[in-house]
Amino acid sequence: MTIGDAMRMPAVILPHDYPRVKVVGSFEELVMTPMRDGINALCWPRTLKGNFGEIVEKLGVGKGITSIDEARLRALDLSDEGRVAREILLQDQELLRSRELLPSLDCINGYENEPETELLRTDVQSWHVDSATVEADTYLCTYFGAASEGLRNEEAVRRVDVPELRAELRQLYAGADGEGFREFLNENYLDLHYKPLPHALPFSFGLGHLWRIATLYPESPVPPCIHRAPVTLPGQPPRLLLIS
Repeated sequence: MTIGDAMRMPAVILPHDYPRVKVVGSFEELVMTPMRDGINALCWPRTLKGNFGEIVEKLGVGKGITSIDEARLRALDLSDEGRVAREILLQDQELLRSRELLPSLDCINGYENEPETELLRTDVQSWHVDSATVEADTYLCTYFGAASEGLRNEEAVRRVDVPELRAELRQLYAGADGEGFREFLNENYLDLHYKPLPHALPFSFGLGHLWRIATLYPESPVPPCIHRAPVTLPGQPPRLLLIS
């Protein structure tokens, strides 16, 4: 059994009756549809041909995150199905570059650093939002492996707003709950991470679907999209992820 046969993920699971996610029918719609009326995630659903598992297998990456440049991708000796997948990867990156974005294709084989304590977690497998100083969105697509996950804003609370966690952070900061404390949280990215509420039902971003999600930036018309990298288990194959 090849790595491609071993890992077949289901299609995207969009939340029912959830107005924050809007499905679009093309790349043009994905980039041109405004984020408004509470919508903070756009999804272009796709059923992609090709064998992305073969690409992951041929890359043979070590532990951690490996960025794959175009030269390395083109140098792979692939079957017909593998070449179809490679062309899709190249085309998707070109689409994003045509919009003056800077896509990165990453093969992720676990994370080298162990997650910190729950109090101080700022790793990508913790529920979080992306932030920017100017208007910006995040684009991402998982082609192979465990897919990224989303969480409804109404089903989460910032960890720094949980009273007992905030009290512990104040002790760590050794100061009052004022401007200096807020700067401490911001500088350490602690105010970007969330804790799911007991009734929360995360949803999968699925495989092959290209997403555009809202970030936290000044005067954003919508709340940022809460998401995370999937929590992977030992023995699972690497992920193939495009992000910009």
